Amino acid sequence: MKRISKKRLKAYMIDAALSAAVTYGLEYFLRKKVKSEVVHALVTPTVVMWTLEWAQLRRSGQTLGYKQQRLVLENETGAKLTSEQIIKRMAYRDTIVGFSYLKNPKGFSEDEGAIMPQDRYAQTKVNETSFF
Repeated sequence: MKRISKKRLKAYMIDAALSAAVTYGLEYFLRKKVKSEVVHALVTPTVVMWTLEWAQLRRSGQTLGYKQQRLVLENETGAKLTSEQIIKRMAYRDTIVGFSYLKNPKGFSEDEGAIMPQDRYAQTKVNETSFF
């Protein structure tokens, strides 16, 4: 696995742990109002993860995990990330990327892991940064 790919995986695991903690706290209140297990198993975790990720990336181009791993998500053109790019990237990553990996695991990433399929689709890239 390439160096940036490893950092991206670690960052994603940190973000997933944060999202799980927030979801767990939110579930305490939602269970009293919503009785559907589908909502608790699928909808709530996805909405929490996407909301946290979108807000952090929109604000600074980094999630908590990206900051810890010293990574930053950038627009390919150098412009500021748009909400549309962030949402396209998350949706593609959480739906299509698994199939892309199964189809061609060796060609999954290029540029030392800076550009993965979700980045190509959303026209973004991940770079290492020296600031925290």
